[in-house]
Amino acid sequence: MITISDLTYHLGKRTLYDAASLHINSKDKIGLIGPNGAGKSTVLNIITGHLKPDEGKITKEKECSIGFLNQDLLSYHSDDSIRNVAMQAFDAVLVTQKKIENLCREMEVNYTDDLLTQLSTLQENFERMGGYEIQSKTEAMLEGMGFTTKDLDRGLSEYSGGWRMRVMFAKLLLQQPSLLILDEPTNHLDLVSIKWVEEYLRNYESAFILVSHDRRFLDATTSKIIEIDQKKFVVYTGNYSDYELQKAKKEELLQNAYTNQQKQLKHSQEFIDRFRAKASKAKLVQSRIKSLEKIEKVESPSLKRKTIKLNFTIKQNPSKIIAVIEKISKAYGPLEILKEATVQIDRGDKIALIGANGRGKTTLLRIIAGHDTADKQQRTFGTNVDMAFYAQHQLEALDLAHTIMEELQQCSDNGPERTEQELRAIAGMFLFTKDDVFKKIGILSGGEKARVALAKVLLSQANCLLLDEPTNHLDILSIDALAQALKQYEGTCLFVSHDRNFVQEVATKIWYIDKGKVKVFPGSYKEFEEVVSLT
Repeated sequence: MITISDLTYHLGKRTLYDAASLHINSKDKIGLIGPNGAGKSTVLNIITGHLKPDEGKITKEKECSIGFLNQDLLSYHSDDSIRNVAMQAFDAVLVTQKKIENLCREMEVNYTDDLLTQLSTLQENFERMGGYEIQSKTEAMLEGMGFTTKDLDRGLSEYSGGWRMRVMFAKLLLQQPSLLILDEPTNHLDLVSIKWVEEYLRNYESAFILVSHDRRFLDATTSKIIEIDQKKFVVYTGNYSDYELQKAKKEELLQNAYTNQQKQLKHSQEFIDRFRAKASKAKLVQSRIKSLEKIEKVESPSLKRKTIKLNFTIKQNPSKIIAVIEKISKAYGPLEILKEATVQIDRGDKIALIGANGRGKTTLLRIIAGHDTADKQQRTFGTNVDMAFYAQHQLEALDLAHTIMEELQQCSDNGPERTEQELRAIAGMFLFTKDDVFKKIGILSGGEKARVALAKVLLSQANCLLLDEPTNHLDILSIDALAQALKQYEGTCLFVSHDRNFVQEVATKIWYIDKGKVKVFPGSYKEFEEVVSLT
């Protein structure tokens, strides 16, 4: 369906792909993976024609249609209802419907057999195109995305960016293109909607290629993994779990080859060093030297892999009870989010706050952090409690005019003093090395901004972390590193996340909001799934 041949693309001085090739078949269910900065979003934009390759070519079958979900869709504004915006997926059907309506109006004042014939033909076409089902299909799709029936008549402009993105996602799915391209489709979805989209994609008849850092989502939807590695596209058969097994086996073989080659190189070098000064061995030594120069070196997989290294520390131990906030009430106009809810956070808790969007998860987190005010509440905090808040939207936390070093220095100024060498070491933990630390925050990618914000949390040495969607924009290896660090963290953590694997790895307690109250499940997410059904 689509063939990428000898693709080469440069981003400034950096080469993203070097003569890379790939073929996408008509039924492929592809997960595109790779570390942040590898070029996942870039290749999607090349396939769609938004970017031009420096070398190579993209060949598409004539009948191939492409639907692309990306963050640029957030710029679309309309006062029309979300139902009508999503129904724009059926352009041809709507055009036919408009013609029928116009013809009916004309026949009210000018009835002729010719107009009757035209109307009959249009109605047959309308029925053949499924025109009578498009509204019910659209409503079912939007409700699957988390909208209620009464929401469907509200204007698109009334919704926040995340909800507008859901409408555009629904419109794209309704179009049913030959190739569906999804760039981080779960970023704006809650757990209920993620499961609904998983089921939809499992039954999707055409091809799709998606970028996601949610391993459970990849496992549930994909049958082929394409990894961008060493500027090439490497294909693995199966879902993400299958990829991990194949990748581990491949790296084991490479590591064995590397180890064996190092032994051979060492043996040859010892021979050269031993007999270099002997004239009788000069010819043999030179032969060995030339052989060494011609050998294609095997690189150790462990040396190629770069991941963030995290270790969250605390500067003081707090009291046994971190916080008790009672009778929290919060409403936005007539919409009551929290109704005299009560929460208690104990020292050492690792709490995941989960549930459908719009239930007040982020609002509650911000109220606890002191970044939002409740209409009514009673707050009691323990002694020696130091809180650090990681905002979901990085613009809330970062100064775009600062360099990375300035942003980290500012955090150091407000807490334990750090030398430039210490700040560079911390930046290095988050893969910012050498002159990277002088990059302006404003030019960083979403993943890079997320890493800077996490570095600031680490620098705080707080004993209570409040994290709103900390895994958004991080690649899978970075998410794993964050999960491991939080499991080992001696302090307390309350976080909002829709990444089920991350929640399962970290949380020892689950909070969810039901009818304005905060309910507590004392166990892991896996246990929670078996007992509680979120709606």
